[in-house]
Amino acid sequence: MVAAPDGDDRNHQPRPAGELEFVYRLFDEMPLMVIAMEGAEHRIAALTGVYRQFIGRDDVIGTPLLATFPEPLGQRVSAIFDRVFATGQPESVRDFRIHYDRPDAGEPVEIFLDFDATPRRGSGDAVTGVVVHVQDVTARVRERQAAVAQAAEAQRRHERARDVVDALQRELLPSGLPILPQADIAAAYLLAAEDTAAGGDWFDAVPVPGVRVALVVGDVVGHGVQASATMGQLRAVLQDPLDETGDILAALAAADRLARRVPAARAATVCVVLLDPADGTLTWCSAGHPPPLIAGPDGARFLPTSGEGPLGTAAKYTLSQDRLAPDEVVLLYSDGLVERPGRQPAAATAELAQVLSDVVAGRGFHGDTDSSLADRACTQTLELLVRQTGHADDITLLAAARRRPVPPVRLGGPGTPPPLAVIRDAVNEWAAGLGAGEEDRVAFLHAVVEVFTNALEHARPDTADVTVTVTADIDDHGEARLAVADNGRWQERAKPGDDRFREDHGLGLAMAAGLTDHLDVDRRDDGTTVTVRRRLSRPARLLTADRINTGILPTPRKQADLLLILDQPNAPSSRIAVHGPLDAETVREFSAELDRHTLGGTHDLIVDLTAVTHLASAAVAELYRTRPGTQQRQQPLQVYAPAGSTAHHVLSLVGLPHTTADPHHGQDTPQP
Repeated sequence: MVAAPDGDDRNHQPRPAGELEFVYRLFDEMPLMVIAMEGAEHRIAALTGVYRQFIGRDDVIGTPLLATFPEPLGQRVSAIFDRVFATGQPESVRDFRIHYDRPDAGEPVEIFLDFDATPRRGSGDAVTGVVVHVQDVTARVRERQAAVAQAAEAQRRHERARDVVDALQRELLPSGLPILPQADIAAAYLLAAEDTAAGGDWFDAVPVPGVRVALVVGDVVGHGVQASATMGQLRAVLQDPLDETGDILAALAAADRLARRVPAARAATVCVVLLDPADGTLTWCSAGHPPPLIAGPDGARFLPTSGEGPLGTAAKYTLSQDRLAPDEVVLLYSDGLVERPGRQPAAATAELAQVLSDVVAGRGFHGDTDSSLADRACTQTLELLVRQTGHADDITLLAAARRRPVPPVRLGGPGTPPPLAVIRDAVNEWAAGLGAGEEDRVAFLHAVVEVFTNALEHARPDTADVTVTVTADIDDHGEARLAVADNGRWQERAKPGDDRFREDHGLGLAMAAGLTDHLDVDRRDDGTTVTVRRRLSRPARLLTADRINTGILPTPRKQADLLLILDQPNAPSSRIAVHGPLDAETVREFSAELDRHTLGGTHDLIVDLTAVTHLASAAVAELYRTRPGTQQRQQPLQVYAPAGSTAHHVLSLVGLPHTTADPHHGQDTPQP
């Protein structure tokens, strides 16, 4: 049998099939990414030209895989090839997210790949290496992600279908995790399936006396309404003694008594860890639950079991102690994390320790710089373990690490008060450093602007030396305190007809009170101090299988403190879009634009507040503005503020009518 290597060229003598030069050239020119590796260390023996072009390197032949590409170690890629070499069984994985350092990119590159790894055998049928066919499916994954992001109606249908599930989970689980000065706490909850209404897993983080925090993860046998109701009972029974004294054994004794009375609670497991972030002391007890795992840059270790068995089984419980180093994280988890399909518990447990150690040491995914150590310990560990095996049960993770306290805010003093933009940036940076959730951040930003504006307008100093100070800090139990102090004398509210009269007088402090847990006004002869307090929290991640492999979203650019009011001339009716802050410094410009676009209040106007970054009381009053002596709104406005936006949050608080549905939805409305 012969073959013409260059096609049907009758002027050349045919060469024998399998001629070495031809086979080598054919392999190198294949439009496929193929790499062949030899030995247990996966020394690169051959790879196609397309693969060399893909990795941007031409000098890898003869080098071990991990010496050439160290990234696969922490991202669990080499583990696939290890298993194929050891077992002789082929493996395939799909949509595998990889970060690697590409020389011509200058920074880590994120890609998604399909792998088909096949053993290569030598004499005696022994496995001598691994051949891998690689497909870059990044474009396919990105297109799918874009399609999901853009399919708003499909997403809404999905959210409606899961409303009951999410509502039940959020009612049964903590609404948020406490934010403490010296402790970084995060949690993730992965549902077993889309149609699972609720499970028996739960987590909790309870601040206790003495600057400590109690971490709890538990699991009730079974699923469904009964398991969920039992879980809620156990969580409440554990919370009270922990919150009051931090006594772990007293809390477990109360839960054990409940388990003996309530059949559905019998054999429930729970682990309670008490962390003192000041010195890292850990005190714990595990009632039949998987032991806590501590991981640092140099490795991981499981804490020994300190309880004899689950609740309601007449088991005895004792306390054990250890210490969490400043660069370590402690992870509590449910058994769904180690009882994954295709994994023996012992192997899965060792894999968990290795993966968490890699994540803590920074050998996992790069670029999650905006996430805290505890958050990465939950989310990256979950993705790296579950994406290869899937999961058959709910999975709960609760992580904690020590951290340095975030410096408090200290602004102002004698002289010209700082601009609002400086105050907003400082408070925003402080709240972000603490890890506060979006709702807390928006509440504090609005509160500080309202109280600061109130100090400038209502407190008139007797001398030319104006002093206004802004301070913000957080106590040991997670309550944030914001105070604005001035050296002026409180001025009585002006009445209609007075040049100083403004319709939004009093609205600012009312908004600040509504956005926080407590507001106090201390009026003295030497000045006034307004203090607001709010307990901060960060949301836990309630996830489904399609939300744990999304990659790293681009970090949004910092929003400028510049007000932009954009016409939308191609909209079906008169419409403007407002971008940036609407506060005491920009409200005059906003008022003038409303007058211009409504022709002095005689024409309708849609005001799109989607992109408003701050909505102060002065702007709210402008939206409500009335003619002197009448009850009619001067400007016939239709205010649009979608759910979740800053404007929607504030307008809902003050009760100003607005629509959360785009008035021009489905019509040819240009995006601003």
